[in-house]
Parts: sequence; structure tokens; C-alpha cells
Amino acid sequence: MKSAAELHLRNLIMTKPAEQVAETGSITREQLTKLVVAGDPRRLIDRSRGIWNPRDLSATLSVVSSPDSEHADADLGNSLFRYDYRKGSTKGDNTKLRRAHELGLPIILLRKIRDGIYVPIFPVYVIGDDAQARQFVFALDESLRFLRDPLNPAADERAYAERITKQRLHQAEFRGCILRAYETQCAVCNLKHGRLLDAAHIIADGADDGAPIVNNGLSLCKIHHSAYDNNLMGISPDYVVHIDRDLMHERDGPMLRYGLQEMDGRALTTPKSRRERPDPERLEQRYSAFGRAS
Repeated sequence: MKSAAELHLRNLIMTKPAEQVAETGSITREQLTKLVVAGDPRRLIDRSRGIWNPRDLSATLSVVSSPDSEHADADLGNSLFRYDYRKGSTKGDNTKLRRAHELGLPIILLRKIRDGIYVPIFPVYVIGDDAQARQFVFALDESLRFLRDPLNPAADERAYAERITKQRLHQAEFRGCILRAYETQCAVCNLKHGRLLDAAHIIADGADDGAPIVNNGLSLCKIHHSAYDNNLMGISPDYVVHIDRDLMHERDGPMLRYGLQEMDGRALTTPKSRRERPDPERLEQRYSAFGRAS
């Protein structure tokens, strides 16, 4: 397949998981095997291996990266994502991944968050082949494709790559984990339209104890996320919603009344798994800030 035609097909393929992720934050293995692209069935994941090399494509289409894998795949070292060669020969499945590098074709990085559940990151580009470390180097954004030396990026390039990694990888994974835990609904109002839901941090990302983990997060719709971030809404450690006192006495349209004021005193909807419920200590810390701001 010629590169231009293959690039067009890959772009069509990538619109399919994009639609699913916008709604639920993640995609299942079953869904990845049943996508229909341009009227034809299309598999986006190998049945058993981490690198998927469809016969009709010139290069790898997707790779799976799992935090519990024996491989050392990670956004480590120079802040670019490194992906281990498949064990054994440097050829085999690695050949088509190397071909994606040569042709500059985008691939899909499938980050496993639970058994059979993935957060797809795309388009991702292979920009380096570190034979000594037996690793490929991925750019998680098109803007990182043309680094002068991908295996040894300059300080400014590393800093930029760190920001991209946070935006494209960590935030996407966090949203996928949060929406899955909360069953794609707002923890405050139970809105179930995934495209209107965010993964909100209890303790801000980057702060002490602000790790992007499920019990430091909440699934919130856009209005409640904004209200929470601006201390117009607080959540106490006993999982009760509180609205700013001044806001409770304002008069405005139905959005204020039904969207915020009527949420005061409402019990928070929490994940079924106790391990994934909001950490009361983190909630207490954040609720104290809300109290000071009110």
C-alpha cells in the first residue's frame, strides 16, 4: 500500500476509537476487535501479542503498553516514551514497527488500565530506534517528530516533551480510569453524557499528594468541575456536596438553581469499589480550602 493511501486509511481508523474515548475515556478489547472502517471490519489490536501488524498495512498499526508488563515501556529517561523491542530477534514484529519509523506513519499506543480496558493515545510516531537499549522511541505528539537527536534531546526539548507527555498520556489515562470507576457519570448530578465529563483532581496535579490516581479524582460534569476548581462547591470527607453560602442566596436562571443550589447537601455518587472511592484525607484538605474561600 502506498504511503499516502495508507496514511489516509490510518487517519480513518483513528477516528473510530476517538469517538469511543470521547464518551467513556477508554475502550475495551472487544470493541477494538469489532470496529468498522469505511464499511469494512477492522481489528486494532493483536489477539495475543503487544504489536499489531495487519497484513494489508506496510507498518505496525498499534502497540500495547501495560504497567504490569515484564517490559520496561515507560515515559522515562529523556521524557519521550520508550517501547521495548519484542523479545528474541531484532526482526520479526519489530520489523514493521521500524518500518513505521522509516515511512513516518502514525500508530496507536494502547495503554492498558485494567484487564481488557485501554486508553488509546494517537497519533504516536516512532522517531528513534535505540538498538543498544533494544527500544523504540515514540513521540506522543506530531510536534515532537523532528527532534535533532531523539535519543539525546536538548534540555528545552526534554522540558517540552515532559509537558506533552503529561497532556497526551497522563491526563488521558487519568480520565479513562476515573470515568471507568464512576461508570461514566458525574459524581454530583449523575449526568451520564461522557463528552460533558471531566476527570477532576481533588488535590491539584503537581502538588504534594496530588498523584493522578483514582482516589484523588472525581468524575464531574463541566459546570461542577469549574465550580469545584473555583471553590464555589466543596465536598466534605463524608461525601456530601456543599455549595458556597453566597451563591446559595443569589437569584439567577434555572442553571444556578438546578445545577448548583439544589446540589447543596446532596450525597456524592462514589465508585462501587471501596479502593477507588475518594480519599477522605484528601477531601478534608481540599474541603478546608473551600471553607476558607467561602
